[in-house]
Amino acid sequence: MSSPEPTQYITNNTYEEIAVGDHAEITRTLKLQDIELFAVMSGDVNPAHVDTEYANTNMFHGVIAHGMWGGALISAVLGTEMPGPGTIFLDQSLKFKAPVCLGDTITVRVEVTKKLQNSRLLLACTCINQDGILVIKGIARVIAPNEKVRRIRVILPEVHLHVEGAQYARLIAATEHLEPVRTAVVHPCDALSLSGVLEAAQQGIIVPILVGPKIKIETAARDAGLNLGALELIDTPHSHAAALTAVALARAGKVDTLMKGTIHTDELMEAIIDKTSGLRTERRMSHVYVLDVPTYTKPLLITDGAINIYPDLAMKRDIVQNAIDLALALGTAQPKVAILSAVETVNPKITATLDAAALCKMADRGQINGGLIDGPLAFDNAVSPVAVTAKGIVSNVAGIADILVAPDLEAANMIAKQLIYLAGADAAGMVLGAQVPIILTSRSDSKVSRLASCALSQLFINHQPLTKP
Repeated sequence: MSSPEPTQYITNNTYEEIAVGDHAEITRTLKLQDIELFAVMSGDVNPAHVDTEYANTNMFHGVIAHGMWGGALISAVLGTEMPGPGTIFLDQSLKFKAPVCLGDTITVRVEVTKKLQNSRLLLACTCINQDGILVIKGIARVIAPNEKVRRIRVILPEVHLHVEGAQYARLIAATEHLEPVRTAVVHPCDALSLSGVLEAAQQGIIVPILVGPKIKIETAARDAGLNLGALELIDTPHSHAAALTAVALARAGKVDTLMKGTIHTDELMEAIIDKTSGLRTERRMSHVYVLDVPTYTKPLLITDGAINIYPDLAMKRDIVQNAIDLALALGTAQPKVAILSAVETVNPKITATLDAAALCKMADRGQINGGLIDGPLAFDNAVSPVAVTAKGIVSNVAGIADILVAPDLEAANMIAKQLIYLAGADAAGMVLGAQVPIILTSRSDSKVSRLASCALSQLFINHQPLTKP
């Protein structure tokens, strides 16, 4: 046989070139993503194939838990290595001798055992695991190519498997043993608001108190086929009165959190920030998005996209601390905070870079606690290890940030909305820095996003932050 081609090319072996005893091998490790991707492509949801706990403890089912994966690897060797491109499969017979389990490293080998007429070949096929155990054995019969083929090897696309709401499911699961929080739901006069509230109540996340026009709320529930049951309902004449009443309940300690219904955000926040009757503290209020992004491996927090339009340095200090406190409550031991700008170097002409440098020094001096902070960082260098490597950035935050702090409201809002509408992210969020957390939902939020926002509030209330408002 000729010497192997460089890996950037794929070359076949013609019938004339092949001799008995010629062989090819590849080695692969079975990962969870391989199993999930195979299930998506094939529709095979047999527990012995896709449920790793079931498969690894019930290996006698089908003899091999993930044998189809091994069979696919044999086909890959035949089609790309021996004989290679141009091969026509006639038949293949495989026997599954032992289980293939998650984490196993399999060496696949095909060897020519006989040359037949009309360009046909018989090949012995074996798969051996990392312990030297034969797990698959079989024979393949193919028609070998008669024309030489040499092509640039196709680079397979990177595949990201995403289960919608998976990050939120973990957050909700973390609330299982927590007491539900008393929640004033402000003006919940539509089906989506009410359905989210009822779901959160059913799962023991909140104890809702509905605040708003009784007739409107009951009509919305009836039209949607929802049963309000024995939920407490405080009747108010309109949305403005509902906001004032809900804030008063929070000031009196009768509720632990507020949740926005169909009331406009400005109207609700006006009652909350009132200097005499509102819920102000010494801490600046700010909003934090908690996004479940399909291409990111953990929840991504973005701030502030709803409250502070053009925050100064002092405001940004509180914005950062609020986000860190929330991340800590969600179980992130030492949140990594990226202070965003357009560049990675401090530029006196770009205010965001000066603020980033100052915030980093404030963290060094203990004025911001609980997280690792770095900046200025451009968006790509905050979330992409590839971009970080390409630019030679040395940082404990770059490429793996938990929190993105945007220069202003417009930037934060656009980043979040782009991830939601172009990257398929789910969005939950809340306002921190007031006497109680505020669940600030959007009209476009799904029921699962509203449920996740309630879980954020429950986790935050049950967590003791390093610094309190």
